[in-house]
Amino acid sequence: MASAVERDVGKVVEPIWGLRSGFEELSLNKLATSLGASEQALRLIISIFLGYPLALFYRHYLFYKDSYLIHLFHAFTGLSIAYFNFGYQFYHSLLCVILQFLILRLMGRTMTAVLTTFCLQMAYLLAGYYFTATGNYDIKWTMPHCVLTLKLIGLAVDYFDGGRNQNSLSSEQQKYAIRGVPSLLEVAGFSYFYGAFLVGPQFSMNHYMKLVQGQLTDIPGKMPNSTIPALKRLSLGLIYLVGYTLLSPHITEDYLLTEDYENRPFWFRCMYMLIWGKFVLYKYVTCWLVTEGVCILTGLGFNGFEENGKAKWDACANMKVWLFETNPRFNGTIASFNINTNAWVARYFFKRLKFLGNKELSQGLSLLFLALWHGLHSGYLVCFQMEFLIVIVEKKAANLIRESPALSNLASVTVLQPFFYLVQQTIHWLFMGYSMTAFCLFTWDKWFKVYKSVYFLGHVFFLSLLFILPYIHKSMVPRKEKLKKME
Repeated sequence: MASAVERDVGKVVEPIWGLRSGFEELSLNKLATSLGASEQALRLIISIFLGYPLALFYRHYLFYKDSYLIHLFHAFTGLSIAYFNFGYQFYHSLLCVILQFLILRLMGRTMTAVLTTFCLQMAYLLAGYYFTATGNYDIKWTMPHCVLTLKLIGLAVDYFDGGRNQNSLSSEQQKYAIRGVPSLLEVAGFSYFYGAFLVGPQFSMNHYMKLVQGQLTDIPGKMPNSTIPALKRLSLGLIYLVGYTLLSPHITEDYLLTEDYENRPFWFRCMYMLIWGKFVLYKYVTCWLVTEGVCILTGLGFNGFEENGKAKWDACANMKVWLFETNPRFNGTIASFNINTNAWVARYFFKRLKFLGNKELSQGLSLLFLALWHGLHSGYLVCFQMEFLIVIVEKKAANLIRESPALSNLASVTVLQPFFYLVQQTIHWLFMGYSMTAFCLFTWDKWFKVYKSVYFLGHVFFLSLLFILPYIHKSMVPRKEKLKKME
C-alpha cells in the first residue's frame, strides 16, 4: 500500500502530467507514455537538460582545480549518462576510446595511425548500424557513437598534424594541431564531456584542454560571465521544444505513407511536405540549442571577443537560428544547420581531398561520407544526393541572375522583392521537405512510395534545371560579360 507521502506526490503530479495517483506509477516509461513520447526519448531529453546542473557544479567546485579532477568529472558523468540511456551498451564507446588511445600511443604521429583510426572507428560505427538497424528511428547507442566517431577521427588527424612541420600546415591546421601527448584520462574526458556526448557539438582536443586549463573565460582568473548567454540559448531551445511537442502529434512523417495523403490533391501533398520538412528539423534545433547553452555555461562556448570588446559565445553553436528561419536559399540552411559537424567535415575531409584537384568531386565524396556516417539506409544516400544536386543548381541559378543584366535588373526591383522572397522560400522548403522525406523514412519502399505520389518532383525539377540552365545562361548573358569573367 502506498504511503501518505507517496499519495501526496501522486496528487501533485497528476494534474500536471496526467499520471495515475501513486508514487509507484511515476516510472519513466509511464511518464513518457503520458507525454506521448518514448522512454528513450525522455531519457535523452533528461540527459541533455542534466548538463545544466553538472555545468553549475563544475563552475562552482572544479573551475581552476587540478586538471585530473576535471577530466575525471567529465569522464564519470559522461559514462553515467551513457549508462542511464543505454545500459551496459555503454561499453561500445568505452572500447573505442581505449582503442583510440592505444592507436595514438603505439602508432604515433603517422599516416598509418590516421588511416587505422578512420577505418576502425567508421567500421565499428557501420557495424553498429548494421546489427541494430530497424525501419524506424530508434534512440540507441549508435546515436552518440556517431558523434564520438568524428571526435576520435579528428583527434587522430590533429595528433598527426602536431608532428608535421609548422610551415607545411595551414593556419587552421596549426590552430588544431596537438603538440603534446594526450593521456588516457584526457582522451576520456574529451570524449565523454557531458555537454556534447549525446548529440554534439563537435570541438577539438585543443579547445577542450583550454577549458580544463581555465583559459575559456572572458574574465581572466575568474569564472566566465556566461550565465545570461547560456540562458538565452536554453530559452530559445525551450521555445522550439514546446512548439515541437504541441505540433508533433499533428505533423508526422507517418501521414506521408497513408492512403489519405496519397488521395489528396497534388497541391496539398506538396504543401504538407513543405510544412513537415520545416517542422521535422525542430527536434534537432531543440537539442542543439539546449546543449549549446550547457557548453556556454561551462565556458566551452567562449570564442574570443568582437571588435567592440564584447565576448563571443558561439564556439559550440550548432545553429544560427535567424539565418535558418529567414534565409531563402539551400546554402543558407546548410550554413545555419548542424554547423560544427559541417565544419568538421570541411576541415578533416573536404579540404584533405584537395589533391583530387576537383572541388565538386571533393564535395560529392564529402556528402557520401556524411550519408554513410548517418547510417546504412538508402534514404540517407538519396537525401545527400539531392543536397548535392540542389547546391549545384542553386549556384548555377545565382550566377545566371548575377551575370544577366535583364535578370539582375528584375531582381533589384524593390516592389517585387517580397514576391521573389516568397517564391524562393516556397521552393526552398518544398524541396528541403522532399529531401528530408528520404532521410526520415529510411528504407526505399517508404520514400519511393512518397516520391511516386508527388511524381518525383524534386528530381525532375532540379535535373531539368541542371541541363537547361547552361543554355539559358548562354542566351541571356552578353558575350562581353563572359569575357570579363574569363579575364
